[in-house]
Amino acid sequence: MYSKKQEIHFFEKTKAFISQDIGSADLNLLIDIIRYHEWRYYVQNDPIISDFEYDVLFQKLKDLESQNPELIDPGSPTQRVSSDLISEFDSVEHLSPMLSLDNSYNAEDLKKFDEQIHKLTGIEGDIVYSVEPKYDGGSIALVYENNLLTRGATRGNGSYGEAITHNVKVISSIPLKADFDSFGAKKVELRGEVLIRKENFEQINQSRQDAGLSLFANPRNAATGGLRMKDSGEARQRKMDAFIYQIGYAVNEQKTSILPEIKDQFQSIQILKQLGFKVPVIAAKLCKNIEEAIVFCEQMEIKREEYPYEIDGMVIKVNDFSLQEICGYTQHHPRWAIAYKFKAKQATTRLLEVKYQVGKIGTITPVAKVEPVQLAGVTVSSISLHNEDFILGKDLHLGDMILIERAGDVIPHVVKALPELRDGSEIKINFPKNCPINTTESIELVKEEDEAAWRCPNCTCGAQDLQKMIFHVSKVAMDIDGFGKSYVEQFFRMGWLQDIADIYDLDYDKISELEGFGSKSAENLRNSIEIAKNRPIHNLLHSLSIHHLGRKAARLIAGEVKNIWELRSWDEANYIEIKDIGPVVGKNMFDFFQNEKNIQLLEKLESFGVNFNQKEEDKPVVQVADGPLKDKTILFTGTLHQMNRKEAQLLAEKAGAKNISAISGNLNILVAGEKAGSKLTKAEKLGTVQIISEEEFIKIIEA
Repeated sequence: MYSKKQEIHFFEKTKAFISQDIGSADLNLLIDIIRYHEWRYYVQNDPIISDFEYDVLFQKLKDLESQNPELIDPGSPTQRVSSDLISEFDSVEHLSPMLSLDNSYNAEDLKKFDEQIHKLTGIEGDIVYSVEPKYDGGSIALVYENNLLTRGATRGNGSYGEAITHNVKVISSIPLKADFDSFGAKKVELRGEVLIRKENFEQINQSRQDAGLSLFANPRNAATGGLRMKDSGEARQRKMDAFIYQIGYAVNEQKTSILPEIKDQFQSIQILKQLGFKVPVIAAKLCKNIEEAIVFCEQMEIKREEYPYEIDGMVIKVNDFSLQEICGYTQHHPRWAIAYKFKAKQATTRLLEVKYQVGKIGTITPVAKVEPVQLAGVTVSSISLHNEDFILGKDLHLGDMILIERAGDVIPHVVKALPELRDGSEIKINFPKNCPINTTESIELVKEEDEAAWRCPNCTCGAQDLQKMIFHVSKVAMDIDGFGKSYVEQFFRMGWLQDIADIYDLDYDKISELEGFGSKSAENLRNSIEIAKNRPIHNLLHSLSIHHLGRKAARLIAGEVKNIWELRSWDEANYIEIKDIGPVVGKNMFDFFQNEKNIQLLEKLESFGVNFNQKEEDKPVVQVADGPLKDKTILFTGTLHQMNRKEAQLLAEKAGAKNISAISGNLNILVAGEKAGSKLTKAEKLGTVQIISEEEFIKIIEA
């Protein structure tokens, strides 16, 4: 339908139109661009811009047309619902129109929506809203006659859709027969969304990767593509699911509508549930006013990753059907409903260059530098490319337009390249054969048989030692308060640090003379380092950057020795005898203590006063069988006054609890100390977390 030249032109103009003001002279081009993206999204199931970017374009078109009503084209995207019709399936007319939803992105938008509803209805008091997930899948309409499923169709242009009955029948969550007779209905049309569970989507993509096929960008593309398959057997392999959330049409034997007998949206969902349909009751809520709806939307955005299906927002509907009728409809959307869109998880950007970083064990990690783009509330300009296999698997080239994703508000990753937008100027990425950090020597990189990463086997430039020192002072290792990455790098450049032992032999008089320090800051750093010297030996073991030795394994090994020097006489079998310690860790530990350079490092650490003896915190935790916190998850935040954080976590473990590090729906208890901050706020928004003080925690464990 579109030539490659047209696609590149439309994409370039897309980025320009999103970021700059446009006038009426560009209206026709803007219409063509939006039509192109609708075709990519609905017909090809392969969008190249995010939903948010599309919404920006659509809003600009609406604004232009409102300012220049004489220029409105009957064929403009604003004058209809986006179309996904293709010629491969029969076109069928919906029994009632399937309209789009107006969008909102913040609490202020929802408050304005609520104000409009009050104006339309004339109601002065609270208006009750039904709030449901906005599923990120493929919309469908199902027709039942005399209790039997007779037709399934895509949303299409809102009035007509494509008949896909053969494919909806293989979706197990869609009943082939339902007792509509019990409600006096002879013919009904239902609205729903076809989805794929996240875990099933991962399996599908893994199978495609094993077969050498291209990967799906997200579960939505996999689901919408599955609906359009000619072979229902192939559609079944997609393991699609369907949530039904609305009765759009229902008549009795006399062909009289029975919808007036159903009073509200929540009642209709309960009817559908009673009839055996999968409905959004778990992630839905009846809210007494817009304020309660806003809180629920914000809670769901925090918990979106815990939900087994992709949701990209929430839908707020006036619950009372009689009020819905008063509010009415525009040509594009119902006035009584609005979508609260979550922050975009995907966006497109350009891959500008690849830089390489060295890790604490010599691992060479490629990092993509991209054109800065807003994603899930942050500006992204760098993305890890992990290793050479990742680059080859994604077929990444310098200059490529790429689709990136930030799932769960964590580290962004590259979903795929967009090769259809290449113009020939792109350059293939060749992973270096020699260490890219050491520019004075040619050190050939090595890759172990069972690993994907290339490593520098013999670091002579100090880059690896620098990363070891940065890790050593970090919170997860020796936890030297106030000794951040920037200070390590500064002292390293000045020649004050060459290995981790030097951290404990700094000249604080010289440090106090540095710009930005002074005597107070130097003394604070000295105190933090003195405290770190007395850390348990499991902290020290973990801080040494021994390959594959994680925090858990370090703690297990520390529980078996009275002094670190005992490990000099251990062989690999000694390590493997410890439950949950495998042969790889055993070999790496053995090799470390056989290396004379490492022994010299340990001797220096001990001479500077670093603790080498087992402490109480190193000993295996013995949980109370029926402890007061048995099977509970717990998190500590803020400043504790009667104990430090590690002591509190140890007490919680002994009482049967599991310590976790982040606020989520899996958290049972939050112990909030002084100045608890954002974690306390998130827990309060979730509404499912028990929040207690330090004093209450002590009472529980002493009970």
